[in-house]
Amino acid sequence: MAVIWEPTLDAEAAHWREVARDLSERVFGPAAEEIDANARYPHEHIPVLVESGLAGLFVPKEFGGAGAPLVTTCAVMEELAHGCATTASLFAAYILGSYPILLAGTDDQKDAYLRAAATKGESVSFGLTERNAGSDASAVATTATPEGDKIRIRGEKWFIGNGGESRFYTVFARSETDAKGRARLTAYVVDKESEGVVIDEWVDKMGIRGTKTSNIKLDTLVDPSARVGEPGRGIQLALGTLTVGRISTAAQCVGIGRAAYDEAASHAVERRTFGSPIIDNQGVSFPLAEIATELSAARMMTYEAARMFDAGQDTSVIGSMAKYYGSTVAHHAVNVGVQTFGGYGYCKPSKVERLYRDQRIFEIVEGTSEIQRLVIGRAIKDEKQGPRG
Repeated sequence: MAVIWEPTLDAEAAHWREVARDLSERVFGPAAEEIDANARYPHEHIPVLVESGLAGLFVPKEFGGAGAPLVTTCAVMEELAHGCATTASLFAAYILGSYPILLAGTDDQKDAYLRAAATKGESVSFGLTERNAGSDASAVATTATPEGDKIRIRGEKWFIGNGGESRFYTVFARSETDAKGRARLTAYVVDKESEGVVIDEWVDKMGIRGTKTSNIKLDTLVDPSARVGEPGRGIQLALGTLTVGRISTAAQCVGIGRAAYDEAASHAVERRTFGSPIIDNQGVSFPLAEIATELSAARMMTYEAARMFDAGQDTSVIGSMAKYYGSTVAHHAVNVGVQTFGGYGYCKPSKVERLYRDQRIFEIVEGTSEIQRLVIGRAIKDEKQGPRG
């Protein structure tokens, strides 16, 4: 019997999880150390994701994908993250950039971009964050203004996941102002090959070093048909996308936390001091017991949030809870992993050292832990005081 709680999956979800687990064990996991050491983008993993069907897992069947629900996507995400955090983040990029199109795109947009993601591995990147607009999306400075029969998009986006590797970018820009003077955003799909689009800066990251994270400078014209969703509804579209992203990120956190737990627990059983396995010492076994309990709770919350999403229920609060708690538990797990290995855990090429660095970003992306607590805190206030006007 497994110590960490196991979700009950239907046959389809169990099948896809097994596909992801097999690939993680045979292909992605064995490459993770070298990818990290060389900060190398694993181009060879893209055709594997495509041929296995994972690249289009969330894409509706009519557009070439598997049409899998979020529970299945989380099961796959968790297994990929358990093997290679970089590859899991590539998989996440497919979801985040394409989801606005899935939620609000036209059939032509879905056929073009979602089908390309599922069948060719051509991801769409998500372009919301700017150098001075992170958690506060209302501070976005990129503009979209009519120019003849086109729309000119001017500005710069920052911290673009899969930046430079993706051909297309879902860009959120200020298109109008409401009666209170607040910016309203609209989303557009931008081709990096268009005139006036420049990607010229990549960040050197602490973890998930095989991924690429860049800027994208924009002074380009797009056709009105590039608009995704209704004009002025970009914030709502972005938040809807981030709600899904937070739940799938929680699954990544569980996968990384499990990887650290598995490494630490195995080492604690194998490593002997004073004639006994070190797990016989409460100083070692008790932290592992805490991690097993916390990972079980984080996993339960993640899968319940995914189940609620699939059922059409509001997941804005439970999604924030899952992401906040999952990233907190993963942080605890990698810390215990390093501590269990002692000096070896602090040194390369220890797997727990890499996991320690990979984990940290998940307390920042898809809304920081502080933002998640803010969302939950406001929900508490609304519940007890009544909704804000």
